[in-house]
Amino acid sequence: MKFAIIKERKNPPDRRVVFSPEKLAEARMRFPNAEFVVESSDIRIFPDTAYKSLGFKVMEDVSDADVMIGVKEVPIENLIPNKEYFFFSHTIKKQPYNRDLLKAILDKNIKLYDHETIVDENNYRLIGFGRYAGLVGAYNGFRALGLRDGLFSLPKVETLSDLNAVKVELDKITVPNIKILLTGTGKVAYGAKEILDYLGIKQISDALYLTSQFTEPVYVMADVMEYAKRKDGKVGEKYAFYDDPRGYESNFMPYAKETDYFIAGHFYGNNAPYLFTRDDAKHPDFRINLVADISCDIDGPVASTIRPSTIANPFYGYNPETESEAEFDAKDVITVMAVDNLPCELPKDASEGFGEAFLEHVITGFFNNDKDGILERAKMTSENGTLTERYQYLQGYVDGKE
Repeated sequence: MKFAIIKERKNPPDRRVVFSPEKLAEARMRFPNAEFVVESSDIRIFPDTAYKSLGFKVMEDVSDADVMIGVKEVPIENLIPNKEYFFFSHTIKKQPYNRDLLKAILDKNIKLYDHETIVDENNYRLIGFGRYAGLVGAYNGFRALGLRDGLFSLPKVETLSDLNAVKVELDKITVPNIKILLTGTGKVAYGAKEILDYLGIKQISDALYLTSQFTEPVYVMADVMEYAKRKDGKVGEKYAFYDDPRGYESNFMPYAKETDYFIAGHFYGNNAPYLFTRDDAKHPDFRINLVADISCDIDGPVASTIRPSTIANPFYGYNPETESEAEFDAKDVITVMAVDNLPCELPKDASEGFGEAFLEHVITGFFNNDKDGILERAKMTSENGTLTERYQYLQGYVDGKE
């Protein structure tokens, strides 16, 4: 079987890759019956020469490979019929902007495995860039704080070589006496937590956070059952909430009244209650003045996130009174960081971490008869141009009926 590491063609350019040269060499060693080739790229974080030096063929045309492995969406005109593809298609939530892409994949009889659908038997995601989104998102929030309040000046992550260089910059700053709320308990949240812990910020309990003031910066890590509650007053249950959140309402305001800097690292599901609304943000006791929205659901659970921001211009302000955008450092605004492609700022570390998981969980499946069912669960489309049973719910979306 022949695998190809394909060139990223989506704009803006993405320098990440599924396999670093070293990890690809490890894949070749572990699976000698597999052949790995690399499509030439002038934007990839690892240059062509790094792959060539380890003995890989780097070529302009990899169309004879069986399995194409990329990161972001492949432009429709570059999809090769009758192949197997791995990439983030951004279609599993019925995103309107990629309907034509999924239709083209079906029309071209392509087997698509979306990175988001690579899960274990409990539907827990096995690979992703979540940790790196959390790391960069939390750092960017502190960068906004320093610039806005004239406290310190952190460089952009994209100008730094790797995570170690990020930590060198964090060593230079002193965090003021603020209270920080981090929502979520997944890879994104724990990536953000790494930054908070590296800075030596003290983690405290919910009870202390909601009732006490401190003389040093502190943070709390809140799970969904802390910031959401059952409407009937009964005790909530996290997995029941995930299955059907319609019987729940927000319990976020007690946190909003005690928080200066909010890091949104949670997953937001359909029909879940918003964390805070535009009306909530107008409340005189609403204290949050800085949001790093790593989850970045637009005009959704975090009312101040009215649009995604960019790596080039990562910050903007949200004026609660006018419900409109303002300068990020304007008076009485909520400063917002809502970059929706954060791992792109740390492409080397993100690629190395991703490749490690991809080799362990995905490539292995091609050579052990998919004994854990990972490939079968991840496969969205079949070679005969149809959605697989697990993804039949997308048929109306494909047909343009929803």
